[in-house]
Amino acid sequence: MSSVTESTRPRDPSGAPDEAPSGRSRQGVRALLVRLHFYAGVFVAPFLFVAALTGLLYTFTPQLDQLLYGDQLRVEQTGERVLPLSEQIAAARAAHPEGTLTSVITPSGPEDTTRVELSLPELGEKQRTVFVDPYTAEVKGELTTWFGSTPATTWLDDLHRNLHLGEFGRMYSEVAASWLWVIAAGGLVLWIGRSRGQRAKSARGVLLPDRSARGVRRTRGFHAATGVWLALGLFFLSATGLTWSHYAGERFGQVLDAARGHAPELDTRLPDAPEPAAEDGGEHAGHAGHDTGAGEAPKADPADFDKALEAARKAGLGGTVTLTPPADTAGGWVVAQSDNVWPVHYDSVTVDAAKGEVTSRVRWADYPVLAKLTKLGVQGHMGVLFGIVNQIVLALVAIGLILVTFWGYRMWWQRRPTREDRSGRLGKAPARGAWRQLPLPVLIIGVPAVVALGWALPLLGVTLAVFLVADVVVGLVRRARTA
Repeated sequence: MSSVTESTRPRDPSGAPDEAPSGRSRQGVRALLVRLHFYAGVFVAPFLFVAALTGLLYTFTPQLDQLLYGDQLRVEQTGERVLPLSEQIAAARAAHPEGTLTSVITPSGPEDTTRVELSLPELGEKQRTVFVDPYTAEVKGELTTWFGSTPATTWLDDLHRNLHLGEFGRMYSEVAASWLWVIAAGGLVLWIGRSRGQRAKSARGVLLPDRSARGVRRTRGFHAATGVWLALGLFFLSATGLTWSHYAGERFGQVLDAARGHAPELDTRLPDAPEPAAEDGGEHAGHAGHDTGAGEAPKADPADFDKALEAARKAGLGGTVTLTPPADTAGGWVVAQSDNVWPVHYDSVTVDAAKGEVTSRVRWADYPVLAKLTKLGVQGHMGVLFGIVNQIVLALVAIGLILVTFWGYRMWWQRRPTREDRSGRLGKAPARGAWRQLPLPVLIIGVPAVVALGWALPLLGVTLAVFLVADVVVGLVRRARTA
């Protein structure tokens, strides 16, 4: 990545000129990238720094969970025989009769506990999870969880996503994800295409810093070479982070709708169930999350968990699964694989527990390519796709981004004017007016492309517009002072 204050023309000791020279050429593209990279680095880098730091903390939550909640999560394997789920659920309900039984998650390994999840009105969208020893049915404890995450993981997840500021805080992470790829791509172009007067354009010159350099050139070398090594990881984190952001995520959902790239829905309605009311019909009637027109389901019988699990196992669903009782009298039991470690297993089935048979199925192999990429991208972003290797890679990228941000601000400091008659606290921004140097074809193609990009990534478009307005105002003020 390039220095945040690199310019395309020689500078005097006080810094860059206020205005770029006229004349359209390809150098205008470089001059514009320099100015964009500078302002994005100065104003967006704090968001990136916070996102990298909080992401680094979140990366090792599996180890943190074991440290904090090992007594609830782990047990000693006392044999090969696992007790029926009905016995484990009965033990959990005897210890915690409050709330409604919503789901059961089977152990992911021989030393893991079974999780019995209860819904309580006062917990909102969170659950009370009771941890049961699958070999003895002993209750090991309970935690307030959020979609299976422990309290510590939930807290760090909120810190990374919104700084515990709710929807307003989510804009910070979306701004960071929206600009991350722009800064990385711009830096790559500037570093690889730097002038011939600098180090030779070789692989070594691109991938490694010039350790013989001093001052700002040395800092720029570490900043840029590290950015090259991080580029692929930064692009990945930016793209996957945007998929579940608020505004850009909504746009991404529209793209998936148009491309029919959503994951297929599991039909949870039993074949012999009564037809739903006419006003609730339609092509999605009977699918998960839709009203079937049937009444509320009776309280789940713990014995039916065993029947549903047995039918799912016969259908080939191995590993850890989540069993969810019917949402109403017309629905079946949903059994879904939740194995996130590669190779992933995400098959799900609907089971008629009374008959012990599978009535509907969605296979991971049937997912559209976009749906698969989205799912795998999210798991990779969270560090759970390849186990500890995934965690280490994410940690290295986060640490690298923190260092790149530090070196960027250090360059800004090193480029400040230091003459006795004219000193400054910070380096001066690259020259204004770079857009007037752009070749006409670049303008003709670039303006609509930027508008489209602003639509796809709304917070990128808004912040870019703020940069442009501020730049114009500063230019007008300076001209007025000069006049």
